[in-house]
Amino acid sequence: MSRTRNVGISMGAAGLLVASSIGSAAAQDLTPVSVVLQWVPQAQFAGYYAADALGFWEEQGLDVTVVDGGPDVAPQVEGSLPTGPEFAVSWVPRVLAVRDEGSDLVNIAQTFQRSGTLSVSWADNPINSPEEFAGKKIGVWDFGNEFEVTAAARAAGLEPGEDFEKVIQPFDMSLLLNREVDAAEAMIYNEYAQVLETTNPETGELYQPEDLVIIDYNEVGTAMLQDAVHARASWLAEEGNEDIATRFLAGVFKGWAFCRDNPEECVQFTVDAGSTLGLGHQRWMMNEINPLIWPSPDGIGSMPVDTYETTVQIMVDAGLISEAPGDDAWRSDLTEAAWALVGEDVDLFGEGFAKGEVEVTPGGE
Repeated sequence: MSRTRNVGISMGAAGLLVASSIGSAAAQDLTPVSVVLQWVPQAQFAGYYAADALGFWEEQGLDVTVVDGGPDVAPQVEGSLPTGPEFAVSWVPRVLAVRDEGSDLVNIAQTFQRSGTLSVSWADNPINSPEEFAGKKIGVWDFGNEFEVTAAARAAGLEPGEDFEKVIQPFDMSLLLNREVDAAEAMIYNEYAQVLETTNPETGELYQPEDLVIIDYNEVGTAMLQDAVHARASWLAEEGNEDIATRFLAGVFKGWAFCRDNPEECVQFTVDAGSTLGLGHQRWMMNEINPLIWPSPDGIGSMPVDTYETTVQIMVDAGLISEAPGDDAWRSDLTEAAWALVGEDVDLFGEGFAKGEVEVTPGGE
């Protein structure tokens, strides 16, 4: 499914931006392109919604259709099709897997600089490190989402199914909340918040961070790259398409910079895009997504090479790809060209970024 939103907001500076950008684009013919997202509408993709709502793509002469992902949509597959969307937002390991099968998708902008993956356990039954998986029930998601957890366990000398029980969990925290697993996999911007939004039956109050113990795979050393913008090499090779990709990225980068500085407005853009999650949960998500992007030490969209190499090595070691991809699996020139289009008035590094604070609300409402 796809949607093209005709957004006419008026909220101070944002309203002026919309009026200005749409007005400037009205005199030109817009090039139609589409982008398929990793999942259903949520603040994980707020930068794309902001680029749409604020006219940042129109400024670049583009008419962009945003296509929702979801359980029945694999962006790395859709983006690989010759007739598929021009751009796909997907986790890097998933794209490496389809490239190994013949896809020509190329990473053209690594928006997420850090992984959002955690393992969460209870403070009264803590699992402080992968070494403590031994003899425990460890929940993970399937379909390739478990790579970071498995790699960390193996680095600690533990094999799933032998040294600990690997339990495939649903995409929620029910197994942890019911104490059917000793630890559960969670994204810091989503499932971790689901626990904190739940009432502790023993106290009648919401669970608190001190009730939980987390393992952050960025700190463990097995973090893998997640959300990135991809395009087909064959499409990029056609005349004029590198220019289109550069302009698309310029809009994306401006969108994420806006969300860094204006998170509340971007929460609303996410709601307008059709999110079914509660407003409180979206505020939490926006507050946790920004630190995965900012600061971007080498500029938004740049490739953190060490993390990329870790991602590739984990995939090879696990037998998930037959060999490391070639040097053409990612490129930085389009990102760098997009920076020039954005201009010096937009901070593309976020060096002074500081994470905010949000109130946890019951049920994320």
